[in-house]
Amino acid sequence: MAEILGSGEALERALALLREGDVVAIPTETVYGLAGDATNGIGVARIFEAKGRPRFNPLIAHVADMAMAERLAMFDPLSRKLALAFWPGPLTLVLPQRPGNGIHPLVTAGLDTIALRMPRGFGGDLIARLGRPLAAPSANSSGRISATTAQAVAADLGARIKLVVDGGATPVGLESTILKAEGDRLRLLRPGGIAAAEIEAAIGMELLRGGIAGIEAPGMLASHYAPGAAMRLHAGTVGEGEALLGFGSQRAQGWRRAEAFLNLSETGDLREAASNLFAYMQELDRSGARTIAVEPIPFDGLGEAINDRLSRAAAPRDIHNPQHSFPP
Repeated sequence: MAEILGSGEALERALALLREGDVVAIPTETVYGLAGDATNGIGVARIFEAKGRPRFNPLIAHVADMAMAERLAMFDPLSRKLALAFWPGPLTLVLPQRPGNGIHPLVTAGLDTIALRMPRGFGGDLIARLGRPLAAPSANSSGRISATTAQAVAADLGARIKLVVDGGATPVGLESTILKAEGDRLRLLRPGGIAAAEIEAAIGMELLRGGIAGIEAPGMLASHYAPGAAMRLHAGTVGEGEALLGFGSQRAQGWRRAEAFLNLSETGDLREAASNLFAYMQELDRSGARTIAVEPIPFDGLGEAINDRLSRAAAPRDIHNPQHSFPP
């Protein structure tokens, strides 16, 4: 089983593993990531192996600062404005790769673009010490619920990796928002930890949505973030043998007969709901219920990202088609 070390004592051990071409599970502000040196083909391959991740699904490269980001990608004015406004933080930018940037082709899945993010905290410190970017998808088996605690990582991947860095529960609880500039417009590829309205306020324009064919960035598979139980969304009633994932103060009819019940936010706070989402999905999955019914959650603010994750978790599990349309 993987060793679990607190973030205050894990830095040197993590650096040693990364320099050997191994992987390390690390805390970020979004979810826990499974990190490997993005310039090392063996390390990147071990990420895919540990997760069971499809090789056509690209990874995010995490950087320590703008100087490192500039060595990897070419920034247009709009993307640069976003980086200055939201980095470090839960924002990923999809940019044209800079030729000869040293990133292993497995990271970008053969695309001519690269997804970049600058994390806070332990991840940023680790990258700065390593001096190279880290590829770091969520630290969970591919398609399953993202981990927001070190214990959740160990329960899933502990037999396949050597080290989990414990930084406590992740504060955001959702993966990063992913954006791509298209000329003087900006397209939302994946809603996430920064609400679309906040981004629109910063750039003074509406984000484009929809119209994407194929995978341009991580997290765009139709079926993703799935528990073992089936998921039923926008539930107004609770069926026999179902668990219930609630939101707010209004309950679905028959909620008292649920096999298990957890409320993402009793007060209807979407930020609280986002931080609880994956942990509560995992807990209800362990209840033994065959289906998790989910009460309606508004699409406002972070609700867009929450509904995105829920819709992928509820998608038929035999879906391998990378086409995806974002919810309205």
